[in-house]
Amino acid sequence: MKVSNQPFLIESIQRKIIVIRGEKVMIDSDLAELYGIETKQLKRTVRRNLSRFPSDFMFELTLQEYKSLRSQFGALKRGTHAKYLPMAFTEQGVAMLSSVLNSDRAVEVNIAIMRAFVQIRKISSSQNQLSRKLQEIEARLEDHDESIDAIFEAILQLIEPIEKPKKQIGFEVMEAGAKYGKRVGT
Repeated sequence: MKVSNQPFLIESIQRKIIVIRGEKVMIDSDLAELYGIETKQLKRTVRRNLSRFPSDFMFELTLQEYKSLRSQFGALKRGTHAKYLPMAFTEQGVAMLSSVLNSDRAVEVNIAIMRAFVQIRKISSSQNQLSRKLQEIEARLEDHDESIDAIFEAILQLIEPIEKPKKQIGFEVMEAGAKYGKRVGT
């Protein structure tokens, strides 16, 4: 039975991929469980091959990150990792693990993990595209709202014509002593 062909394995792997420091990573204990080895064995192997794991492949969590993970996600069990802080492996770090863990299971699990990372990337890409489309639609609607407001304004002006002050017929004389419009002496 091949490990990498089981769809439920890929789904369970996806649930174990978390974001720390802006990177999608997997924690050493989750990887050890998938590989069927002890966490300390995985850590020992990584420490012996540290030159293969630069900081963009693997990093050790800070105490604050560790506590945050335990409280937010319940991702790390209490009492586990008592001596050393957990290691977090990026997609490239997981790929590198297959070169230092020499077992058929490690190769099969790595294939499943790579597929899980790819699916997450596809989902993330789709969400980003959807978000951009929604922003475009929202911008168009705002333009339409402004146009509709202008149309309503024009219609209101046509329905209710602006009243202009009535003009008086005739003329007004501005001279101080002259009386027009009355006959004198009659």
